[in-house]
Amino acid sequence: MTTDLPLHKRRRAPDARELAGIPWLALLLPAEREQAVAGLIVGDALPGDYLCRVGKPVTYWFGVVEGLLKMSSDNAQGATMTFAGLPPGGWFGEGTALKREPYRYNIQALRKSVVAGLPVDTFHWLLDHSIGFNRFVMNQLNERLGQFIAAREIDRMNNPDLRVARSLAALFNPVLYPGVGEILRITQQEMAYLVGLSRQRVNEALAHLQAQGIIRIEYGGLRVLDLQALRSSIFT
Repeated sequence: MTTDLPLHKRRRAPDARELAGIPWLALLLPAEREQAVAGLIVGDALPGDYLCRVGKPVTYWFGVVEGLLKMSSDNAQGATMTFAGLPPGGWFGEGTALKREPYRYNIQALRKSVVAGLPVDTFHWLLDHSIGFNRFVMNQLNERLGQFIAAREIDRMNNPDLRVARSLAALFNPVLYPGVGEILRITQQEMAYLVGLSRQRVNEALAHLQAQGIIRIEYGGLRVLDLQALRSSIFT
């Protein structure tokens, strides 16, 4: 991979393993899948690369094959609000693609990632022809609404343990992020970027959650032992 090229010039055709990691392809009929695969591209994003920027026109519907992205926006005062972390299996921006409107958020790679893109015209073709694809997008929109409501609530929380717990729970959403599995590959610094806390404070919060038997910190990631507790427990 040539790292000095901009991201859009690092795109290529997906291989069989990457196609297998795209959850909605299995819902398509053979002719629909053929149309989708013909348009799909993947790009190798480096830490700090932007896939989408506020105000830019939509050209692709994007998904994460490998790695970790952040969806965020800056207000007039320069403060950043993080809407969501985007781990493997997550597809995003369907509302923007549906309306063909400029992006209202930034998408940035937090680590080296493989990102897939479906051309927006192919996205609309599938909406016109595929019942399975429509159901997938409908479920995405429904889950995304709940996710963004939760993100606003998390942003207003003053309890760091609670913020970390709820943010972790959001990353283990099996509908939005089917590629995560039982272990989330994430560093404490990446978690700090997503939650908006210092790495040291995130480390303390994770230690508290582990002491309560809710998560287990493992090499290179986190294993959730009690997802319901992450979603609903009140930590004092």
